[in-house]
Amino acid sequence: MKTVQESAYNMQVVRQFTLATIVWGVLGMSMGVFIAAQLVWPALNFDLPWTSFGRIRPIHTSLVIFAFGGSALFATSFYVVQRTCQARLPSDFMASVLFWGWQAMLVAIIISYALGYTTTKEYAEMEWMLSIVLTFLWLVYTWLFFTLIARRKVSHIYVGNWFYGAFIIVTAMVFIINSAAVPVTAMKSYSIYSGATDAMIQWWYGHSVVGFILSVGFLGMMYYFVPKQAGRPIYSYRLSIVHFWAIISIYIWAGPHHLHYTALPDWAQSLGMVMSVILLVPSWGGMINGMMTLSGAWHKLRSDPILRFLVVSLAFYGMSTFEGPMMAIKTVNSLSHYTDWTIGHVHAGALGWVAMITIGSLYYLIPRLWQRETMYSTALISLHFWLATAGTVLYIASMWVNGITQGLMWRAINDDGTLSYSFVEALEASHFGYVVRLVGGSLFASGMLLLAINCWLTLRTPQPAPTRQPETEVSHA
Repeated sequence: MKTVQESAYNMQVVRQFTLATIVWGVLGMSMGVFIAAQLVWPALNFDLPWTSFGRIRPIHTSLVIFAFGGSALFATSFYVVQRTCQARLPSDFMASVLFWGWQAMLVAIIISYALGYTTTKEYAEMEWMLSIVLTFLWLVYTWLFFTLIARRKVSHIYVGNWFYGAFIIVTAMVFIINSAAVPVTAMKSYSIYSGATDAMIQWWYGHSVVGFILSVGFLGMMYYFVPKQAGRPIYSYRLSIVHFWAIISIYIWAGPHHLHYTALPDWAQSLGMVMSVILLVPSWGGMINGMMTLSGAWHKLRSDPILRFLVVSLAFYGMSTFEGPMMAIKTVNSLSHYTDWTIGHVHAGALGWVAMITIGSLYYLIPRLWQRETMYSTALISLHFWLATAGTVLYIASMWVNGITQGLMWRAINDDGTLSYSFVEALEASHFGYVVRLVGGSLFASGMLLLAINCWLTLRTPQPAPTRQPETEVSHA
């Protein structure tokens, strides 16, 4: 017999994407650990083409961005938009098409990368046929989301839905423009852009993926689940609106900072630097708004590990959105560019912000989606929190040290103008940092396994399941 919640909303697709998030998260982060191990022990390439670093690395990024992150955004956005709009998704069938189509596409992408089929465009390596499939599925997602918004039963659109909506629209725009190509065979195409133009379009897209999927999309998640778990209204609804318009206006201009000291025109590099520095203001506005939501509820952190995930994720978001603008400054970038410092910065956001806000949201969702009172084990959630936190700190600290070491060694010169150190010497100096990164990544991936185990135990343990009434979402305008 269906619950009231199930008949009012489509929770089936939310449950499906929630489980997919956990499965892909375990696989994606395990692949990251394997890559980290390859940099410690290069023999783990096994001298096979499909296990080489160059093929495994895009598999890892696709697993964590499109599979883990994408599934998390699908699950949470469908949950949030239905409840805050008090309306059901317009088509259960199309929601099912989106879920199964997305999983099939991900499997096809992984196989194609392992076989060496790639456009070489970072975060958009899929060849033209798979790009078309992704675009179609994204249009289905767009239709489902915005049709529900149009059919909402309340006049107000909750701010989290503004962030989800912006991430959906901008991701579609930049992906389609960047992926424009001339097909040659079924699995080979050439970009319609060339030279510096191709690089500029690619990083306009590449940074927008970071900005709109991994920042704006997950800010939509933050604006719902942090107030919910804290039991407090968002600190400032006015600030959240200012935050929204500021961040979507500025983020899309920041891409050129990836191309400092290249053939890109100097004015474009400078524009990317200036807009990146300005980006600090709205980013910290969102972080402060989330943090201040706990005013009057800070004591809950002592006993609520789910809230710890959500709050610590905001701390990492604030740190990484300070570090990014700083690294976009040309003088700093001259030291950090092409070094492991960039890797540390990316993972401060990916692990500390994206993964931890997702994990906290999943722990909130799972009992509600399967009509359980709580997760099976709060102790496992607490252990997961400490594994994730320790793993993230070890990971990013080792990459900071490696990056600064590499940058200083690469720019060191002798009196006669020759390089003081060879590339191999810099690589040898980085080895211990790679070992520490492997340890940190392994801790984080172990935490994901605990999440999967805790979820499985929660689902298989019979508990009294009272029918949950659809909660009325209160607007705090």
